Amino acid sequence: MIFSEPFFLFFFLPILLAVYFATRKTARNVVLSVASLIFYAVGEWRFLGWLLASIAVNYWIGRGIEQTRGKPWAKRLLAIGVSSDLALLVVFKYGGFLTASADAALRLAHIPIIPVPHLLLPLGISFFTFHKISYKVDVYRGHAEARKAPLDLALYILLFPQLIAGPIVRYHEIADELVRRVYTRADFADGARRFITGMGKKLIIADTAALCADRVFALPTGDITTGLAWLGVICYTVQIYFDFSGYSDMAIGLARMFGFHFPENFNYPYVSASITEFWRRWHMSLSRWFRDYLYIPLGGNRRGWARTYVNLVTVFFLCGLWHGASWVFVVWGMFHGALLVAERVGVGRALERTWRPLRHLYTMLMIMVGWALFRSQTASQAWVFLSAMAGFAPAASHTLRVAGFLNPELVLALILGALGSMPLIPTWQNALARVRDPLPARIGIAFDAVAGAATVFGFAAVFVYSSMLMAAGTYSPFIYFRF
Repeated sequence: MIFSEPFFLFFFLPILLAVYFATRKTARNVVLSVASLIFYAVGEWRFLGWLLASIAVNYWIGRGIEQTRGKPWAKRLLAIGVSSDLALLVVFKYGGFLTASADAALRLAHIPIIPVPHLLLPLGISFFTFHKISYKVDVYRGHAEARKAPLDLALYILLFPQLIAGPIVRYHEIADELVRRVYTRADFADGARRFITGMGKKLIIADTAALCADRVFALPTGDITTGLAWLGVICYTVQIYFDFSGYSDMAIGLARMFGFHFPENFNYPYVSASITEFWRRWHMSLSRWFRDYLYIPLGGNRRGWARTYVNLVTVFFLCGLWHGASWVFVVWGMFHGALLVAERVGVGRALERTWRPLRHLYTMLMIMVGWALFRSQTASQAWVFLSAMAGFAPAASHTLRVAGFLNPELVLALILGALGSMPLIPTWQNALARVRDPLPARIGIAFDAVAGAATVFGFAAVFVYSSMLMAAGTYSPFIYFRF
């Protein structure tokens, strides 16, 4: 089940909201937990028992850590819990990749090959693994209490808005809201608007750009011209941001409608003037998770420059591997890690003295080079695209033209993508506030009424048009479902 499908929007969600708010507050966690189990079971019922068993194990480990905090057994229990979580992740997500890599090395040494296992990957395993680790570490550090009621922990792991593709909500961020939530009409309205914003990002912009990106990346390598390579990467650059930030908006909006306040996950990353700034704005919940649970425990930047650079590269090696069991993702992570090290060594200081538009151009160029790696299925495909982007397209590639891939819908989506990547709406809202503040009371009331009506009309238009696209389209899962 995905947020951008009719069954969820017009059946599952309305019924859940009605039942949830008709139920006593003391029983609402039960309603949400059952609904989240149904949500997950629609796509991955085979792993439901395994997921529940994993939650039970984490409950008892968390209780044990709290009861022995400050003693050697607390650290041992934490190590056992984290190791078991990571072991399951490695087996399910990386078992085939590691075996295939070992097999390739053995072939070079003329040693008998190893059969490569084909394991089904539990949906959302990367995200709820990180949530389970966050729970145990936060309890160990004393940042939050272990849950006494197993249902409360189950709700943290299973809560359906963030179950499949985040944001990665650290346990201490919503520990209190698991047992005490405040419901207001303003929060519910904000959540609904945020959900509609995410719908528009996904269905109007991301899915339209995806059609072109998929077509270009599916072409034979001999047909990739410089223009087509850039068109495909630009479309994917738009697609991945609006697809993932759209999902995050929908998840944050849904959570707010049910009384939870999730952290922000994106802050206009494409306005960045360095790769360092980009990672402060892109997938912020993942960046914070790696910072708090890996980078800082490794020593952060407190043990000299050499250790700092090693820590950065290590974090981004694992960040790339987290995104998928493929050497392409590893190279993408190492590429960003190398850029961050370069900016710390001296490139960053040089950038600060450079005209901001040029800094932004450098940043977007590096980001798109990275997305070319990220989107490619193999290293050879990535090399073809990067070569073509640099102007070294295959000599025989003269049959396909960029114009043949363009249509009014794609052009509109790219324009909206460019505009939506900039903080124009907050700027516009601030400008309206400056106009509104000095107005006399009677005129101010009329001004608010007109602005409110225009806002309602705008969100209604986005909702209706997105619903039309949803009804007319086909199944289109979010990009981060695969991670």
